[in-house]
Amino acid sequence: MQKLAPINAEKVNGQIVNWLKEYATNAKVNGFVVGISGGIDSAVTSTLCAQTGLKVLCVEMPIHQAQSQVSRGRQHIEQLMQRFPNVDRAETELTQVFEHFKQVVPEDTDSVKLNLSLANTRARLRMTTLYYYAGIYGLLVAGTGNKVEDFGVGFFTKYGDGGVDLSPIADLMKSDVYALAKYLNVPESIQKAAPTDGLFGDDRTDEDQLGASYDELEWAMLQSETGKTIDDFTGREKSVFEIYKRLNKSNQHKMNAIPICLVNRD
Repeated sequence: MQKLAPINAEKVNGQIVNWLKEYATNAKVNGFVVGISGGIDSAVTSTLCAQTGLKVLCVEMPIHQAQSQVSRGRQHIEQLMQRFPNVDRAETELTQVFEHFKQVVPEDTDSVKLNLSLANTRARLRMTTLYYYAGIYGLLVAGTGNKVEDFGVGFFTKYGDGGVDLSPIADLMKSDVYALAKYLNVPESIQKAAPTDGLFGDDRTDEDQLGASYDELEWAMLQSETGKTIDDFTGREKSVFEIYKRLNKSNQHKMNAIPICLVNRD
């Protein structure tokens, strides 16, 4: 499968850091708040924000989180604080909040719908928490979504991890994020970890949920952008392209602006 040409990590890093600093300065805010998951996207995003010299608050928000994810997140934050004096940390344990929420809402007999709704609830509780910190300290919520997630397959929660003030890495494919992570010396444990959203309380990976790897989905996104159709492929390529087109279509409601009923006042 065709791959994108590798980015110039040093150049891209500088572009994003300058963009972040200029945006925050124009917005007259103190800096950024980033939710830290132990994954590659939040690690890269927080490191980019840290390079601005503005205040960066890294927030851990565990909800029945796997210890491996917690450990990776803490390792990253500790490393970042050693490198950048403008970085601080906070932890808000949301497990009890989540459990109380489950007690006061009805349960659905459809376990698939129930589990998905609760997974999205986790993301929305975290978004609320980030905006709480943002309001207190005068910060912008920095999103951690990459291009294939945000604009390819819509692999994010609307008003959850999709609820942000700005998106520093949303024009980068996942492979670009890995290239930046290597350049930025993100902990090796994070670079090697299988991507996961950690929203279901088990060990499922992003690939398990999506049905294809990020490399495959990047390829499909590129093929789709050039006008290719399902009839152009066979075998695994056909399967991956079908997965991409199905997810892209079903998640348009996340990627497009909220529809507004325009009233005729004549």
